[in-house]
Amino acid sequence: MRRAVYPAISVAVAGAFALTALPAAYAAPSSTVVISEVYGGGGNSGATLVRDFVELGNAGTAAYDLSGYSVQYLPGSPSASSLWQVTPLSGSVAPGGRYLVAEGAGSGGTVELPTPDATGSIAMSATSGTIALVSGSTALTCKTAADCAADSRIVDLVGFGSAVVREGSGPAAGASNTASVARAASLADTDDNAADLASGTPTPVNSAGQGPGSGGGDDGGDDGGSTEPGTVRVHDLQGTTRLSPFNGQTVTRVPGIVTGVRTTGSRGYWIQEPQADADARTSEAVFVYTGSATPTVSVGDSVLVTGKVTEYYPSSTSQSVTEITGPTETVLSSGNPLPGAVVLDAGSVPDGYAPTAGGGSIDALPLEPAVHALDFYESLEGMRVEISDARVVGGTTAYDEVWVTVKPQESPSARGGTLYSSYDQPNTGRIKVMSLDTTTAFPEANVGDELTGTTSGPLDYATYGGYNLQATTLGAVADNGLEREVTRKQSKKELAVATYNVENLDALDGQEKFDRLAEGVAVNLGSPDIVALEEIQDDNGAVNDGTVGSEATLARFTDAIRAAGGPRYAWRYISPENNQDGGEPGGNIRLVFLYNPDRVSFVDRSGGDATTGTSVVKTKKGARLTYSPGRINPTSDAWDSSRKPLVGEFEFRGESVFVIANHFGSKGGDQPLHGRYQEPNRSSETKRHQQAAEVNTFVKSLLAADKKAKAVVLGDLNDFEFSQTVSTLTDGKVLTPLVGTLPAAERYTYVYDGNSQTLDHILTSPAVTHYDYDIVHINAEFADQASDHDPQIVRIDISKCK
Repeated sequence: MRRAVYPAISVAVAGAFALTALPAAYAAPSSTVVISEVYGGGGNSGATLVRDFVELGNAGTAAYDLSGYSVQYLPGSPSASSLWQVTPLSGSVAPGGRYLVAEGAGSGGTVELPTPDATGSIAMSATSGTIALVSGSTALTCKTAADCAADSRIVDLVGFGSAVVREGSGPAAGASNTASVARAASLADTDDNAADLASGTPTPVNSAGQGPGSGGGDDGGDDGGSTEPGTVRVHDLQGTTRLSPFNGQTVTRVPGIVTGVRTTGSRGYWIQEPQADADARTSEAVFVYTGSATPTVSVGDSVLVTGKVTEYYPSSTSQSVTEITGPTETVLSSGNPLPGAVVLDAGSVPDGYAPTAGGGSIDALPLEPAVHALDFYESLEGMRVEISDARVVGGTTAYDEVWVTVKPQESPSARGGTLYSSYDQPNTGRIKVMSLDTTTAFPEANVGDELTGTTSGPLDYATYGGYNLQATTLGAVADNGLEREVTRKQSKKELAVATYNVENLDALDGQEKFDRLAEGVAVNLGSPDIVALEEIQDDNGAVNDGTVGSEATLARFTDAIRAAGGPRYAWRYISPENNQDGGEPGGNIRLVFLYNPDRVSFVDRSGGDATTGTSVVKTKKGARLTYSPGRINPTSDAWDSSRKPLVGEFEFRGESVFVIANHFGSKGGDQPLHGRYQEPNRSSETKRHQQAAEVNTFVKSLLAADKKAKAVVLGDLNDFEFSQTVSTLTDGKVLTPLVGTLPAAERYTYVYDGNSQTLDHILTSPAVTHYDYDIVHINAEFADQASDHDPQIVRIDISKCK
C-alpha cells in the first residue's frame, strides 16, 4: 500500500516478502506487481503517441524489485518460428506506483512518452499480442495458454485482441492505433484479461508519476502550456458519490489553490477550488499524486493541473481516494490566500456513522453528508478542515499521529477517552491528526490531554484509521496530567489473580521492557498471588530455529519483578509445538502462570503437553484436574494456529481454585469500521465463538464435578463485553463477566483508533461470590507504553466464598 506513510516496519517486512517470494505463475492473481497497461499503436496512423509502451503497476504495500526481470512480447497468433522478444528491466516499482517500459517507435504521432524507466525496441502489434512480465531475462518458449500457465517464471500476463496466449476467458478487447488496454485504477487482477482490462485512451505514467508529453519535467501540460482553465472543476470530478464520474479519464487544466504538500511517503499535494458549487455532496478539493517525485509547488500557488483521474484504494476493504495521477501543472501565481476551512465540531459532524449496503460496497451510493459521518467526511475529501481545542482520545503513536474527538460529550470515559460500548455506536467525533511539517517534532500526548488552539489542513483518508487531518497548522498540547494507576494490595485472606498481555516478550528484548513490565506487576498490580501472562515468546523470540522453551524469558522477567520490589515468582506453562500456536513466526507465543509460592501452592499433575488435553475428575473432595498444568482440548480445530488455553489447579488457604488463562484469536481480517463495506464483516469472530464454546464446555464439566468449584477464567479474549464471544463463553450462566460490575465509564483495557474498548476480561464461576475487581490503567491511554494492553485484577475473599 503506497499510502502507508507511517508503519515503516511493516512496509519493510512486506518488502522483504515481496523480494523473496515471487508469484509462482501468472495463473495466480497478483497482489503486487501487474501489467497495468499495454499499447502497441505508437507512431501508427492516427496515433498521438510516438511509441508503443508497457506500463507496470504495484498493487502491493512495498517496493517491488525488478532487478533481473524482463517484459516479453509474443505475436497474437504465434507460428512455429515465432519467438518471445525480450526487454530487460532494472530498478523497482514503488508501492502504488507505476513503471514505464518504452518499446518500438513509428513514424507517426506527435507526443513523446514521459521519460521511460526502461527502453526496448519491440515493434508490438496495435491490435493483437501477448505481453508477459517475467522473473528472468531468458526468452520464454511457451506458445499456448496452458503451457505459459505452467511456466513459474511468469509473474503476470496480458493477451489482447485475438491473442492465443492470454489469461482467463479471453484476451482484453479493443486495442487499436488509438486505444490501449488497461486495468482499473485499483489494479485488480483476477487472471481474466477480458474482465480485468478495458480499452481507452493511452495514459502512460512513469515512476515519477509523469504522464504523456511531460518530457521528463515540463510543467506546461499536454495542451501547449495554455494558462486558461479547462472545462472541468474539482467538484465536477469529485461527483456526488464516492467514485468520480471521470474515473480513468484525463482531465485538462483543472484550476485550484495548493492547500497542502506532502513530501514523504505518498508524495503529492492538494488543490482546492475557491469557488464552491451549491451541492454539499461534492468536495471542492482533490489530491494530486506525484509518485516518487517530490512536488515542486508550494502552499498558496494557483495552479492548473492536467492528469488522469483515478480512484485509489489503500487496501481491499478501504474506501477510495479520488486523485489526479501522472500530473503536469502550470503555476499561475503564488502567495494566494487559502480557501476557508470547514469547522469539524459537534454541530457539523452527524451522529449517524455510515450508510448501509447490506454488507456490500457503499461506493456508488449518493452521499448524504447531513445524515452519515462517513458521507460528511467524504464530501470534504481533500478540503481544508479545522478543529479547535480538541480532547485527545488516543495517545501519540510511533507513527506521529494522535486521535482526538470533536464531540467532547460523546461517550466519555472516566479518564478522558471515548468509550466503544456497542457495534451501533462507533463514535463519529473521532478523527486522526497527522502533520505535514517534517521539520518539527510531533507532540507527545496522552488520552485526556487537549490539542489546544486551531489545527487545520486537508482531510485525507488512509487504511489505518480512515479519515485524517493532515495538519498544515498544528495546535499545542495541553497536558491534563494523566497518571498511571496503582491498585491496592490484597489482604492476607484475599487471593489476588491478575491477567496481563506483555506484548511478545522474549529473552532477547531490552532490559527496559522487562523493567517496565515488571514494575506493572510488582507496583501497579500490587504483586498479585497469580498472574496469567499472554504473549510470552520462546527464548529467542522471532528467531525461527525450532526453540520452544521460555525458561530464559521467564527468568529475566521474574528477576526484574523481584528487583522492582515484588515476590520471587515461580511459573508454569506448556510449550507449544513449533510454529503451531499463531503469533509472530518463530516466536512460539504461549500462556504462562506466575505464582507467589509464599502465598499460594500450585498442584502439579504431570502428563499434559502441547497436544494432550486435561480434563476434570470428580472426587469425594470435589473436582480436580487430570493434568495440571494442562490445555483445553488442544487438538480441536478451534485452536488451529492459535493459543491453547492453559488450566492450572491452585490451593489457597486450604481451598482449591481453578484458573483458566486464555488468548483467543485476533481480529485480523475483519473489515474496518470506516471501510467501503457496510456493515463491516467481522469474519474473525467465527474462530473466537468456537474457542469460547470450548472453554464454556470445560467450565461446565468442572461445575458438573463440583457445583461449588471456584474458577477464574481470564485473559485477552480479543472481543468486546457485548460480543457473541462473551455470551458464548458465559452460556448457561456458568461464568460472570466482571467488567460489567464496573461503572460504564471505566470499562476498557485497550485503545484503538481513538475508541477505548474492552478486549481483556476476567470472569468467575458462581461460587466466587465475594471479590473486588479492578482494571488498572497503565498503558493503553499513554503515548509511552510498556504494552498496548492494560492489566486487570480480581481479589477474592476465599473465606466468604462458601
